[in-house]
Amino acid sequence: DVQLQASGGGLVQAGGSLRLSCVASGFTFDDYTMGWFRQAPGKEREGVSAISNTDGTTGYADSVKGRFTISSDNAKNTMYLQMNSLKSEDTGVYYCAAVDDDDVNNALRPSEYDYWGQGTQVTVSS
Repeated sequence: DVQLQASGGGLVQAGGSLRLSCVASGFTFDDYTMGWFRQAPGKEREGVSAISNTDGTTGYADSVKGRFTISSDNAKNTMYLQMNSLKSEDTGVYYCAAVDDDDVNNALRPSEYDYWGQGTQVTVSS
């Protein structure tokens, strides 16, 4: 079965950094697109960043461009999100997700994804 385990969240001051990790199992990692999504209280889940494990193509929400970097290590079946210059607006539960590369049209749209991790809380204080 497919499993996605997100970790690395925590409490950080504005301007600080966190690195999230998502360890995947149960599927062929390099055939999938993976993404990070976040959900703040009272708001819809939104796409933060995504990466194709097939060709390395990445995408970012406008709100995080220049501050966040997504990456994948295919040998470790692990996806990362390096978050720098964090703002209070970045607060939320961050989820990792996966979908077969062949099925992706918009990699920042939550409905594209078939598999989801449990999420990790990121809280940015200001």
